[in-house]
Amino acid sequence: MNLAAHLGPPPSTPPTVERASPATPLPRCDACPRLAENLELRQQAGSWKTMHQRAGTRLTELQAELEHLRAQLRLRERQLFGRKAAPAPAHAPDQATVLLPREPPRPCGQQRGRPSPPRRDYSHLPVDLHELELPADQQQCPHCGQPFTSFPGTADSELLEIEVHAYRRRYRRHRYRPTCRCGCQPGIVSAPGPAKLIPKNQLGVSVWVTVLLDKFAFGRPTQRLLADLASHGLGLSAGTLTDGLQRLLPLFRPLCEALAAKSRPMDHWHADDTRWLVFVSLPDKSGHRWYLWAFQSEAVVVFVLDPGRAHDVPEEHLGAAATGILNVDRSSAYQALLQVQDGRSRLAFCWAHQRRDFLGAAADWPTEQEWALGWVTALGELYHLNDRRLEVRADSAAFHQRDQDLRVAVAAFQQRWQAEGAEPQLHPARRKTLLSLREHWPGLTWFVEHPEIPMDNNAVERTLREPVVGRKNDAGSRALWSGQLLALLATLELWGLNPRLWLTAYLAACAQAGGCVPAEPSRWLPWNLSAEQRRAWASEPAAQDST
Repeated sequence: MNLAAHLGPPPSTPPTVERASPATPLPRCDACPRLAENLELRQQAGSWKTMHQRAGTRLTELQAELEHLRAQLRLRERQLFGRKAAPAPAHAPDQATVLLPREPPRPCGQQRGRPSPPRRDYSHLPVDLHELELPADQQQCPHCGQPFTSFPGTADSELLEIEVHAYRRRYRRHRYRPTCRCGCQPGIVSAPGPAKLIPKNQLGVSVWVTVLLDKFAFGRPTQRLLADLASHGLGLSAGTLTDGLQRLLPLFRPLCEALAAKSRPMDHWHADDTRWLVFVSLPDKSGHRWYLWAFQSEAVVVFVLDPGRAHDVPEEHLGAAATGILNVDRSSAYQALLQVQDGRSRLAFCWAHQRRDFLGAAADWPTEQEWALGWVTALGELYHLNDRRLEVRADSAAFHQRDQDLRVAVAAFQQRWQAEGAEPQLHPARRKTLLSLREHWPGLTWFVEHPEIPMDNNAVERTLREPVVGRKNDAGSRALWSGQLLALLATLELWGLNPRLWLTAYLAACAQAGGCVPAEPSRWLPWNLSAEQRRAWASEPAAQDST
């Protein structure tokens, strides 16, 4: 309805408006209720619109929170179950576990296009000769019965065998009676007895070498070793081995101290730690969780058992005068080192840990798989270019060219993450991963200027593998000296020495010294061995004719 037509034309003179009394009702208009209703509806529409916007914002926040919680769930399942978690189908991206795309497994055995591995040479092993002849009734022709005649030479074949047995080595000490009358040798004179590693102990050097290797090198629990020895007829008690190991420890302490002293003046180390249960009660510590710290350099490996995981452990081991580069993970303990804070030491962070961030983002956020795996591929290219650079001599023209290729790739890698990190609307998984990359970038690129520095910290992690296997089998240790013996065996492996041969020679020298540390124990350290000793105790001895 036209409101102007309804009211009529305006009067020529303003009408006189009489004030109505409260009891007098105003004249009603058909349009007024509709105007009021329209106004009310407009207000309600604005209110509902505001509520819808708030609900939409809240829904977006809840969806983001849900995706974050799902990502955390996938992360915890990966940490708990690893690869044993069931992969989710491709049409269900919201499941807890996502199967990352992988290349088909390569076939076992010899790979096409690769050189065949050389045959192993066992000529250094002793030969137990067995003569095989035809039985007498078969040394003739089966048809005519004419006898065979001998033919020069033999058709030889070999089998590798291992014979382990326990036996008693009996020493018959001959006795002598003096015939002189001077009286300086009263009574019967007997030949000296055998040298013993532990006085008044029947176990010889070979038994203790087996115990040390089985426990600290091969990670087998003591009860399994005792069962194995019992199968060979040698029944021993656990208390005998435990007491013997404690009495052997002083024989190795000077060598372990020398390993730590050798490690400190180095200019490059690998460092890492792993949890370790030590069932020793301390007044200021609750629980039994300790940490086994590993410090590996070019010449030596040192293990340190400590109740804590703070920066004081590497600070104390390296010493206040330590200067060099430390390959580490991204633990804050290393960044808090005094040697790092004052600039005398540098941290080279591990690219393998950075790679795990991208793989974790791909597993936890299915929508980000393509993005994350693209970064993994780019990182693999950096590894490839660095490996090619290290294949040639540092003073060659090929090294210079390959070094330039690596620097160009690293610069492109940096420009890429800087450009992506500057985007305003960035996915939380991308933001977190790229933020870590930005924070650790200076330490991640030390390998570019220092080719001798590896890109990752895998060397010390491989060294920790054997102790970790032993830790899982033994569920920890009950003594603080376990880590000291681990370091010695790891250093022998670093130098390519056979620990069985080295331990046999060293413990035999200790037995000759009356169960004490031999004179000048430093000459038994790997870097002080003669060339002849290194050849004799090498992990893979040179082939020799033992026939």
